[in-house]
Amino acid sequence: MEHEVDTTLTVNGVEVRRRISARQHLVDFLRDELGLTGSHAGCEHGVCGACTVRVDGEIIRGCLMLAVQASGRRVETIEGLSDSGELAALQRAFHARNALQCGFCTPGMLLAARDLQLKNPHAGREEIRAHLSGNYCRCTGYQAIVDAIEDVLHGKG
Repeated sequence: MEHEVDTTLTVNGVEVRRRISARQHLVDFLRDELGLTGSHAGCEHGVCGACTVRVDGEIIRGCLMLAVQASGRRVETIEGLSDSGELAALQRAFHARNALQCGFCTPGMLLAARDLQLKNPHAGREEIRAHLSGNYCRCTGYQAIVDAIEDVLHGKG
């Protein structure tokens, strides 16, 4: 028998109240219950970064956090951050530099890039690479992604 918990959280600025399975991961809740499919379930071990979301201002792996752990917290997904315009400069730079191909890793990459932009806005290439090291991309080889982030951080884009 599945144990469910009454949970209230704020997702992209909207309060959400639901009975949530105690074992459901946050990324699955966002995708399956709320239809926010921008964050992806990749490795389901917190290694690839495809499930990255922001909780109370910090990026986390949505596959490692249970949805009920987000109770009372503020969750922001790629959809919310895109709609608010917070990621606009990064999105433009990713497009201009062709830093996205299949798109599977892109939401997590954008959230990690924005996190770096907030925490270390003058980061160099090695710091950019280090900050992205928890996000896997199987298509691009990272060069264009690093170029795009560098453009935004250094005002080139």
